[in-house]
Amino acid sequence: MYKLIACDLDETLLNDQKEISSRNVQAIKQAVAKGVFFVPNTGRNFLTVQDNLRELGLYQQANSYVISFNGGAIVENRGNQVLTTNFLPFDVVKRLFELGLKNDYCIHVYSLDKLYIWNINNEEVNYLSGRVSDWEELKEDNIDALEKVKLIKIIFNVASKNERKEMEKVVRKNIDYSLNITFSSDRYIEFNSSEADKGQALSKLGKMLNIEEHEIIAIGDNGNDLAMIKTAGLGVAVANAHELIKENANFITSNDNNNSAVAEVIEKFIL
Repeated sequence: MYKLIACDLDETLLNDQKEISSRNVQAIKQAVAKGVFFVPNTGRNFLTVQDNLRELGLYQQANSYVISFNGGAIVENRGNQVLTTNFLPFDVVKRLFELGLKNDYCIHVYSLDKLYIWNINNEEVNYLSGRVSDWEELKEDNIDALEKVKLIKIIFNVASKNERKEMEKVVRKNIDYSLNITFSSDRYIEFNSSEADKGQALSKLGKMLNIEEHEIIAIGDNGNDLAMIKTAGLGVAVANAHELIKENANFITSNDNNNSAVAEVIEKFIL
Protein backbone atom coordinates (compact mmCIF):
# COMPACT_ATOMS: atom_id res chain seq x y z
CA MET A 1 0.00 0.00 0.00
CA TYR A 2 1.30 3.42 -0.92
CA LYS A 3 1.33 5.93 1.92
CA LEU A 4 2.84 9.05 0.34
CA ILE A 5 2.57 10.74 -3.06
CA ALA A 6 5.28 13.24 -3.98
CA CYS A 7 4.31 15.33 -6.98
CA ASP A 8 6.00 17.93 -9.11
CA LEU A 9 3.90 21.02 -9.87
CA ASP A 10 4.74 22.75 -13.16
CA GLU A 11 3.99 20.64 -16.22
CA THR A 12 2.90 17.75 -13.96
CA LEU A 13 0.10 18.65 -11.53
CA LEU A 14 -0.57 22.04 -13.14
CA ASN A 15 -1.86 22.29 -16.69
CA ASP A 16 -0.49 24.76 -19.21
CA GLN A 17 -2.89 27.38 -17.87
CA LYS A 18 -1.14 26.96 -14.49
CA GLU A 19 -4.28 25.46 -12.95
CA ILE A 20 -5.12 22.24 -11.09
CA SER A 21 -7.97 20.39 -12.79
CA SER A 22 -11.07 19.58 -10.79
CA ARG A 23 -10.41 15.87 -11.40
CA ASN A 24 -6.92 16.21 -9.91
CA VAL A 25 -8.27 18.14 -6.92
CA GLN A 26 -10.94 15.54 -6.25
CA ALA A 27 -8.54 12.60 -6.53
CA ILE A 28 -5.96 14.22 -4.23
CA LYS A 29 -8.59 15.04 -1.60
CA GLN A 30 -9.87 11.46 -1.73
CA ALA A 31 -6.34 10.10 -1.30
CA VAL A 32 -5.68 12.39 1.66
CA ALA A 33 -9.01 11.34 3.21
CA LYS A 34 -7.71 7.75 3.06
CA GLY A 35 -4.65 8.79 5.08
CA VAL A 36 -2.20 9.17 2.19
CA PHE A 37 0.23 12.10 2.37
CA PHE A 38 0.19 14.33 -0.71
CA VAL A 39 3.44 16.28 -0.87
CA PRO A 40 4.19 18.85 -3.57
CA ASN A 41 7.86 18.33 -4.47
CA THR A 42 8.86 21.43 -6.39
CA GLY A 43 11.76 23.59 -7.44
CA ARG A 44 9.78 26.60 -6.32
CA ASN A 45 9.80 28.48 -3.03
CA PHE A 46 7.18 26.99 -0.68
CA LEU A 47 5.64 30.45 -0.24
CA THR A 48 4.61 30.47 -3.93
CA VAL A 49 2.46 27.32 -3.62
CA GLN A 50 0.12 28.50 -0.87
CA ASP A 51 -2.81 29.05 -3.24
CA ASN A 52 -2.32 25.53 -4.60
CA LEU A 53 -2.36 24.19 -1.04
CA ARG A 54 -5.60 26.06 -0.35
CA GLU A 55 -7.19 24.47 -3.40
CA LEU A 56 -6.11 21.01 -2.27
CA GLY A 57 -7.26 21.47 1.34
CA LEU A 58 -3.66 21.31 2.62
CA TYR A 59 -3.14 24.95 3.50
CA GLN A 60 -1.81 25.47 7.05
CA GLN A 61 -2.47 21.83 7.88
CA ALA A 62 -0.43 20.11 10.58
CA ASN A 63 1.40 16.94 9.53
CA SER A 64 1.22 18.05 5.90
CA TYR A 65 4.33 18.99 3.94
CA VAL A 66 5.98 20.62 0.93
CA ILE A 67 9.43 19.82 -0.41
CA SER A 68 10.78 23.03 -1.91
CA PHE A 69 13.79 24.37 -3.87
CA ASN A 70 14.46 20.95 -5.50
CA GLY A 71 14.90 19.40 -2.07
CA GLY A 72 16.64 22.41 -0.54
CA ALA A 73 13.98 22.62 2.17
CA ILE A 74 11.30 20.46 3.76
CA VAL A 75 8.45 22.53 5.20
CA GLU A 76 5.45 21.64 7.35
CA ASN A 77 2.42 23.50 6.04
CA ARG A 78 1.14 24.55 9.44
CA GLY A 79 2.92 27.81 10.16
CA ASN A 80 5.23 27.19 7.17
CA GLN A 81 7.66 25.64 9.62
CA VAL A 82 10.98 24.94 7.89
CA LEU A 83 12.22 21.53 9.06
CA THR A 84 15.38 21.03 6.97
CA THR A 85 17.55 23.20 4.70
CA ASN A 86 20.55 22.82 2.41
CA PHE A 87 22.10 26.20 1.68
CA LEU A 88 24.84 27.12 -0.80
CA PRO A 89 27.99 29.02 0.23
CA PHE A 90 27.79 32.67 -0.83
CA ASP A 91 31.06 32.50 -2.77
CA VAL A 92 29.70 29.63 -4.89
CA VAL A 93 26.49 31.53 -5.66
CA LYS A 94 28.54 34.62 -6.50
CA ARG A 95 30.74 32.71 -8.95
CA LEU A 96 27.68 31.13 -10.58
CA PHE A 97 26.05 34.56 -10.81
CA GLU A 98 29.13 35.92 -12.55
CA LEU A 99 29.01 33.07 -15.08
CA GLY A 100 25.36 33.83 -15.79
CA LEU A 101 26.15 37.52 -16.07
CA LYS A 102 28.92 36.83 -18.59
CA ASN A 103 26.40 34.98 -20.78
CA ASP A 104 23.68 37.64 -20.41
CA TYR A 105 21.20 35.19 -18.86
CA CYS A 106 18.18 36.00 -16.77
CA ILE A 107 19.29 34.82 -13.31
CA HIS A 108 17.16 33.84 -10.29
CA VAL A 109 18.73 33.78 -6.82
CA TYR A 110 16.70 32.25 -3.99
CA SER A 111 16.75 32.75 -0.25
CA LEU A 112 14.24 30.91 1.95
CA ASP A 113 11.70 33.70 1.67
CA LYS A 114 12.70 35.81 -1.30
CA LEU A 115 13.46 35.60 -5.00
CA TYR A 116 15.95 38.01 -6.55
CA ILE A 117 16.06 38.31 -10.35
CA TRP A 118 18.64 39.86 -12.65
CA ASN A 119 18.02 40.72 -16.31
CA ILE A 120 14.33 39.82 -16.43
CA ASN A 121 12.43 40.30 -19.69
CA ASN A 122 8.77 40.27 -20.72
CA GLU A 123 8.84 36.62 -21.78
CA GLU A 124 10.12 35.59 -18.36
CA VAL A 125 7.53 37.77 -16.63
CA ASN A 126 4.80 36.02 -18.64
CA TYR A 127 6.11 32.58 -17.66
CA LEU A 128 6.33 33.49 -13.98
CA SER A 129 2.87 35.08 -13.90
CA GLY A 130 0.51 32.73 -12.07
CA ARG A 131 3.45 30.78 -10.65
CA VAL A 132 5.41 33.39 -8.73
CA SER A 133 3.71 36.55 -7.52
CA ASP A 134 6.57 38.48 -5.98
CA TRP A 135 10.27 39.01 -6.59
CA GLU A 136 12.89 41.69 -6.20
CA GLU A 137 14.62 42.88 -9.34
CA LEU A 138 18.36 43.27 -8.82
CA LYS A 139 19.56 46.75 -9.82
CA GLU A 140 23.29 46.06 -9.71
CA ASP A 141 25.18 43.50 -11.78
CA ASN A 142 26.43 41.72 -8.66
CA ILE A 143 25.02 40.11 -5.52
CA ASP A 144 27.38 41.67 -2.97
CA ALA A 145 24.37 43.06 -1.08
CA LEU A 146 23.25 39.46 -0.43
CA GLU A 147 26.48 38.35 1.25
CA LYS A 148 24.80 38.04 4.66
CA VAL A 149 21.69 36.34 3.26
CA LYS A 150 21.44 32.55 3.36
CA LEU A 151 20.99 31.47 -0.28
CA ILE A 152 19.56 28.13 -1.24
CA LYS A 153 19.41 27.98 -5.05
CA ILE A 154 20.41 29.84 -8.21
CA ILE A 155 19.09 29.24 -11.72
CA PHE A 156 19.67 30.55 -15.24
CA ASN A 157 17.05 30.91 -17.95
CA VAL A 158 18.74 29.24 -20.95
CA ALA A 159 16.46 28.73 -23.94
CA SER A 160 18.44 26.08 -25.80
CA LYS A 161 18.72 22.50 -24.53
CA ASN A 162 22.19 22.17 -26.03
CA GLU A 163 23.27 25.42 -24.44
CA ARG A 164 22.00 24.20 -21.06
CA LYS A 165 24.12 21.06 -21.45
CA GLU A 166 27.15 23.11 -22.42
CA MET A 167 26.65 25.41 -19.44
CA GLU A 168 26.58 22.37 -17.16
CA LYS A 169 30.02 21.39 -18.51
CA VAL A 170 31.34 24.93 -18.02
CA VAL A 171 30.11 25.04 -14.44
CA ARG A 172 31.53 21.64 -13.52
CA LYS A 173 34.87 22.69 -15.00
CA ASN A 174 35.05 26.11 -13.36
CA ILE A 175 33.23 25.74 -10.02
CA ASP A 176 35.15 23.62 -7.53
CA TYR A 177 32.15 22.71 -5.41
CA SER A 178 29.86 19.69 -5.36
CA LEU A 179 26.63 20.81 -7.02
CA ASN A 180 23.35 19.19 -7.95
CA ILE A 181 22.73 20.52 -11.48
CA THR A 182 19.34 19.89 -13.07
CA PHE A 183 17.14 21.12 -15.92
CA SER A 184 13.50 22.14 -15.61
CA SER A 185 10.56 23.46 -17.62
CA ASP A 186 12.56 23.39 -20.89
CA ARG A 187 14.05 26.74 -19.90
CA TYR A 188 16.13 26.56 -16.72
CA ILE A 189 19.41 25.13 -15.54
CA GLU A 190 19.28 24.91 -11.74
CA PHE A 191 22.06 24.76 -9.16
CA ASN A 192 21.66 23.36 -5.65
CA SER A 193 23.96 21.87 -3.05
CA SER A 194 24.74 18.25 -3.93
CA GLU A 195 22.95 17.35 -0.69
CA ALA A 196 19.74 18.85 -2.08
CA ASP A 197 17.66 17.01 -4.64
CA LYS A 198 14.06 15.91 -4.76
CA GLY A 199 14.98 12.30 -4.08
CA GLN A 200 17.16 12.85 -1.03
CA ALA A 201 14.57 15.15 0.49
CA LEU A 202 11.77 12.67 -0.24
CA SER A 203 13.71 9.87 1.44
CA LYS A 204 14.39 12.12 4.43
CA LEU A 205 10.72 13.07 4.78
CA GLY A 206 9.75 9.42 4.48
CA LYS A 207 12.02 8.56 7.39
CA MET A 208 10.53 11.39 9.45
CA LEU A 209 7.08 9.90 8.82
CA ASN A 210 8.17 6.25 9.20
CA ILE A 211 7.34 5.60 5.55
CA GLU A 212 9.56 3.28 3.52
CA GLU A 213 10.65 4.21 0.00
CA HIS A 214 8.68 1.29 -1.46
CA GLU A 215 5.54 2.89 0.02
CA ILE A 216 6.05 6.13 -1.93
CA ILE A 217 4.81 7.27 -5.34
CA ALA A 218 6.68 10.08 -7.11
CA ILE A 219 5.22 11.83 -10.17
CA GLY A 220 7.18 14.15 -12.45
CA ASP A 221 8.11 15.27 -15.95
CA ASN A 222 11.57 16.83 -16.11
CA GLY A 223 15.22 16.46 -15.18
CA ASN A 224 14.93 17.84 -11.67
CA ASP A 225 12.36 15.08 -10.96
CA LEU A 226 14.72 12.24 -11.85
CA ALA A 227 16.09 11.74 -8.33
CA MET A 228 12.64 11.29 -6.79
CA ILE A 229 11.49 9.05 -9.67
CA LYS A 230 14.44 6.78 -8.88
CA THR A 231 13.93 6.98 -5.10
CA ALA A 232 10.24 6.13 -4.92
CA GLY A 233 8.86 2.63 -4.95
CA LEU A 234 6.66 3.71 -7.84
CA GLY A 235 8.23 6.35 -10.07
CA VAL A 236 5.71 7.82 -12.48
CA ALA A 237 6.31 9.86 -15.63
CA VAL A 238 3.40 11.86 -16.98
CA ALA A 239 2.75 11.47 -20.71
CA ASN A 240 4.40 14.81 -21.50
CA ALA A 241 7.56 13.92 -19.55
CA HIS A 242 11.02 13.99 -21.08
CA GLU A 243 12.36 10.69 -22.37
CA LEU A 244 14.94 10.51 -19.57
CA ILE A 245 12.13 10.49 -17.01
CA LYS A 246 10.10 7.94 -18.94
CA GLU A 247 13.13 5.66 -19.26
CA ASN A 248 13.55 5.65 -15.46
CA ALA A 249 9.87 5.43 -14.53
CA ASN A 250 7.99 2.35 -13.41
CA PHE A 251 4.77 3.67 -14.93
CA ILE A 252 3.93 6.19 -17.65
CA THR A 253 0.50 7.79 -17.64
CA SER A 254 -1.76 7.80 -20.68
CA ASN A 255 -2.72 11.38 -19.87
CA ASP A 256 -0.54 14.48 -19.90
CA ASN A 257 -0.55 17.43 -17.51
CA ASN A 258 -3.42 19.02 -19.43
CA ASN A 259 -5.60 15.94 -18.92
CA SER A 260 -5.36 15.15 -15.19
CA ALA A 261 -2.40 12.77 -15.28
CA VAL A 262 -2.04 12.92 -11.48
CA ALA A 263 -5.65 11.83 -11.01
CA GLU A 264 -4.99 8.90 -13.35
CA VAL A 265 -2.20 7.73 -11.03
CA ILE A 266 -4.23 8.15 -7.85
CA GLU A 267 -7.28 6.41 -9.30
CA LYS A 268 -5.18 3.47 -10.46
CA PHE A 269 -2.93 2.94 -7.43
CA ILE A 270 -4.70 4.51 -4.42
CA LEU A 271 -8.48 4.66 -4.79
